[in-house]
Amino acid sequence: METKDALDPRRKKEELRSFLFLTAVMVPVLSVIVVGGYGFFVWMYQLVSGPPTH
Repeated sequence: METKDALDPRRKKEELRSFLFLTAVMVPVLSVIVVGGYGFFVWMYQLVSGPPTH
């Protein structure tokens, strides 16, 4: 059972804008933060314990 709100064109436009913002802006930004944070962690770990050896 659909309500009138689900068919509101303003709401659909807002949902589309939110989806595009999340997929085009937030996911890449969070990916860079996660990868950068992991790289920083490895760098700091190697400063403390030294580089890996065979």
